Amino acid sequence: MRLFRSSEILGIARDTLEFALEASEETHPNEYMGFLRAEDARKLGLEKEGQVITDVLVIPGTKSDPMSATVQTNMVPNDIKAVGSVHSHPNGVLRPSNADLGTFHKGDVHIIIGAPYDWGDWRVFDSNGDPRSIDVLDVDLPEETFFDFTQEDIDEELS
Repeated sequence: MRLFRSSEILGIARDTLEFALEASEETHPNEYMGFLRAEDARKLGLEKEGQVITDVLVIPGTKSDPMSATVQTNMVPNDIKAVGSVHSHPNGVLRPSNADLGTFHKGDVHIIIGAPYDWGDWRVFDSNGDPRSIDVLDVDLPEETFFDFTQEDIDEELS
């Protein structure tokens, strides 16, 4: 097991971007907010060192309205796979506000999605708010194994 992995973000999985676009549209006219998590590219079958954004973590208790989304910071997990954030701008503006810049301190990739939430309605920024680009990658996402257990597994653990 490698303790340190390349921090270079190679891209975002197409399915993950699609999820964020759909979640932003469903939340409209309020802002949508989530945190981005990444997986080692080699675990996804890529022959490159780096990371691919594979998940959007939605924080319980997030409050949103048409002008902002507020996360309860005590609910944000200390996650080594965290690489940045994603949020929507219902007004369609695809650049960070001053308030956005204040939240860009954790992670290197911050995605803003604007109405009408189509494939071209998103931009990526670094932690300073400067534009950057990432590729949309066609990769198979890993299956979630957190709840992958049977009654036999539970019985064995309890005995």
